[in-house]
Amino acid sequence: MSDLDRAKELLQNDCCTCALVCGEKEYLCDKRGIAPLLDFIDRGYNLKNFSAADKIVGKAAALLYVHLGVKCVYTQVLSQYAEEVFRKHRIFFEFGIKTEKIINRSGDGNCPMEQTVLNIDDPVTAIPALRQKLNSLLS
Repeated sequence: MSDLDRAKELLQNDCCTCALVCGEKEYLCDKRGIAPLLDFIDRGYNLKNFSAADKIVGKAAALLYVHLGVKCVYTQVLSQYAEEVFRKHRIFFEFGIKTEKIINRSGDGNCPMEQTVLNIDDPVTAIPALRQKLNSLLS
């Protein structure tokens, strides 16, 4: 079984919201949104050559996956903006459903994280902007 297939299996078994696999190493997250990816960055994880499976990937998550160095991503829901990021950075991706944009959790507007990075194309620049937005939403 490939690393991507294993990550997809973990995600589809509902044991996590995000799974990263590289050989025998597996990281599973149960936090929602971009929080797990920011945690990996904060902890200095080297995820180069990992395969990822995630429930929803918008542009914000895509930029963070690029920064983390993953080689491929499967997502159940992919935004067109995330697709553009993956294509630009040559990251292999698979998806269940593609949508124009990611909707916020209450279903009444755009995802604030994707909205925050709509005009940002550099993963390094995206990180502080996303942290600031996340902190403003949590306070």
